[in-house]
Amino acid sequence: MSKVGDGMVVVALPLEALRIHGSVSPAIAIALVETAPYVLAVALSLFFGLSRHRFPARTLLAADAAVRCLLFTLLAALALTDNLRLWVLGVALFGGSALRLLAGSSRRLVASGMVESGERFAVNGLLGTSDSLAAYVAGPVLGGLIAAVASPGFVLLLDGVSFVGLLVVVFVAVPAGRTQSTADPVSGWTILWRVPLAGRLFVVVFFFNLLYMPVEVALPLLVRGPLHAGGQALGVMWTAFGVGALLGALATNRLRRLSRGPLLVAIIAGWSASVLVLSVAPNIAVAAGAFALGGLIYAPFTPIAYSLVQDALQPAEQQPVITLWAAGATIAAPLGLALSGPLIEALHSHGGLLISAALTLALVPFAAQALRDNPA
Repeated sequence: MSKVGDGMVVVALPLEALRIHGSVSPAIAIALVETAPYVLAVALSLFFGLSRHRFPARTLLAADAAVRCLLFTLLAALALTDNLRLWVLGVALFGGSALRLLAGSSRRLVASGMVESGERFAVNGLLGTSDSLAAYVAGPVLGGLIAAVASPGFVLLLDGVSFVGLLVVVFVAVPAGRTQSTADPVSGWTILWRVPLAGRLFVVVFFFNLLYMPVEVALPLLVRGPLHAGGQALGVMWTAFGVGALLGALATNRLRRLSRGPLLVAIIAGWSASVLVLSVAPNIAVAAGAFALGGLIYAPFTPIAYSLVQDALQPAEQQPVITLWAAGATIAAPLGLALSGPLIEALHSHGGLLISAALTLALVPFAAQALRDNPA
């Protein structure tokens, strides 16, 4: 439910920013509301990941749900009464989303900590399925429809309400587990150096996320340029990706008997191939098919990567490493987007997609080497 709410506000926040941007340019207003939730959240995740501090995952997950419920309910009240200002929206998202990434790590740690180590893959796959369905399929569709029929402010209210369910479930269904501790706790960075597989996987995940970003920048230009289509076709493309990602997430648990190292390498190669086909697609139908295939291939990557790293770590080592991973993966997104702009400006959409595909393919031998000692 809360992930559906998050998917809904992906559509609603830019629309609300356009409604209240005033003298600020529309592009700057959208950039503000999309960047603000990540700044403090990334800083806190890096702090905990690079330090020796530990936090109670269950408590932090509940705190984030309570804060975000209050945040979006108040923003909705201001929006629905025409009292919301752009600077208020930016500041509220900056402060109110501070625990967002830590809560995401806590959710994974709490869920995987409720099962035996051999069942983590299934749990990570289930998390991937729910996230794909909620954040990529149901959430954006519902957010767009409700914003059109009612208003973006009403979508913000529904997002706030969605966190009530998460808060109740945390208190009712999640056991009050003990905070993992060691006699001499170390930072996530130290653990990455001490456990080579975890460190190498961190690098693979960071660059895989980084090299994905040119696709997001190039896709609208590809649709409106070489493919000679409009905004509706772009919606079809993302829907195709979402459907593929959902099917891939549903199929993830079926892959549990396969060797995870080679499977992760195959996913990287397969995603590269789908981007290559996308770059040379002659029409929207072929492009949508390639993007759907890409979503199908892409979806199992995160559950498999997290299962691999969790299996390589001791329970007390998981919190700082998973927290650092979340921060690293998030930093890869804005960094990749910043680099993608000039790249695609120089090489256009076809060239940008080809570079993304080629560099992702170049990651394959490094990933294979990184996982060479993995027994799974």
